[in-house]
Amino acid sequence: MVHGEREVLPSATRAEAAKALEQFTTAYNAADKAYDAALDADHTTGALAAIDSARLKAGATNHPDGNPAHQPLELTDAKFTIPKKAGWPRWFVADTKANKGGTARWLLVFTRDGLDQTWEAAYLTLVAPGKVPEFKTDRDGWAEAVPANSTDVSVPPADLSKDYTTYLQDGGKSFADGVHTSSWRALREKRSTRPGLVTQYIDEPLTNGDYAPLALRTKDGGALVFFTSRHFEKQTAARGASVPAPNKDVLALTDGEIKQSLTMEFVSNEVALDPADGQVSILGRVQGLTSGKGE
Repeated sequence: MVHGEREVLPSATRAEAAKALEQFTTAYNAADKAYDAALDADHTTGALAAIDSARLKAGATNHPDGNPAHQPLELTDAKFTIPKKAGWPRWFVADTKANKGGTARWLLVFTRDGLDQTWEAAYLTLVAPGKVPEFKTDRDGWAEAVPANSTDVSVPPADLSKDYTTYLQDGGKSFADGVHTSSWRALREKRSTRPGLVTQYIDEPLTNGDYAPLALRTKDGGALVFFTSRHFEKQTAARGASVPAPNKDVLALTDGEIKQSLTMEFVSNEVALDPADGQVSILGRVQGLTSGKGE
């Protein structure tokens, strides 16, 4: 008798992985066309579910008859990296080409917590071509999962969300300069001091349950880590001034009346190169507004 929770096994067969990607794409397109989050709820979880369901909710509010700009997502040239591991969740990465998002590769992480469960996409990040690292694989082509508490990389995967949100607030040397690190900090600094408007930023780690980080061993001994964070942006207008009018998608997700301030909550999923030694590089980040509050 095989005990699935103890036996070290590939998380999925390549055929199962291909089928999971196909089923996700079909459900995602149905939900996007109808602006109905119920249509892909069984195929998304974690950060992607939070971002996607809010986008669909806003779309449904503004377009009750469905998405007038729907263009079916096509994912092609799929490469699957499937770790061999014990216990649940089992998971794998699909690295695909898409008909949206320019030349970027779409990296999707699929997870499930039991044999009778549907594979769900937990992470979706876009990475520039050539930036996806090579993974360590055994002679059968199976990859190696890196434990969340692993100390043989610069930052244990379990600490990445906390370290990243601390970095966004305070700076530091843990993360390499780039679009999602030093440039984002500089942009927020610039925005926080506009005349007549104060913008405050709060960043929080998201690490539990379906938001837990997942990491794959790279060929050079480091790890490619998928993780989640939450971000709040509060705009407060000076007396006599008003908060800039948000677009209709923001309004659709906002409770309360925007008089003096607007607080927006975002969920962000990141993919990072966490080397055996040196600075962590954020390779891609996709974030979406999940709620707003007017006061």
